Amino acid sequence: MDIRTLNLWAILAAAASAFVLGGLWYSPLLFAGAWKRADGFGANEPPPATPKIFAISFLLSLVMAFNLAMFLNDAKTTIAWGATAGFLAGFGWAAMGLSIVALFERRSFRYMLINGGYLTFALVVMGTILGAWR
Repeated sequence: MDIRTLNLWAILAAAASAFVLGGLWYSPLLFAGAWKRADGFGANEPPPATPKIFAISFLLSLVMAFNLAMFLNDAKTTIAWGATAGFLAGFGWAAMGLSIVALFERRSFRYMLINGGYLTFALVVMGTILGAWR
């Protein structure tokens, strides 16, 4: 695995896609209400996210994209393999890991589906971008 063969623009685009997808996923357009109920916010809803939270979130998305790019860093990588690897990482590792923690936190199945679904979908999109943009 040669880091010099990574496409940094693809990594940035993949990170941005997860960041944008998260904004849409947790917006009123999609799952904001269900997520807030599943998380049990109720009257204790946290204040709006600060610029610092957005910046750290983007950096974490960048780490995820870089990590996935390292796994896909092969000349034989295709769009299909990128999407498949993203699904395997998102569903098999991220969503399942989150669900294990959620079980011990006594979170609902809906909470696991919403948050695990986001991670799975985000990593599929990341993998698709990284597989396509070699």
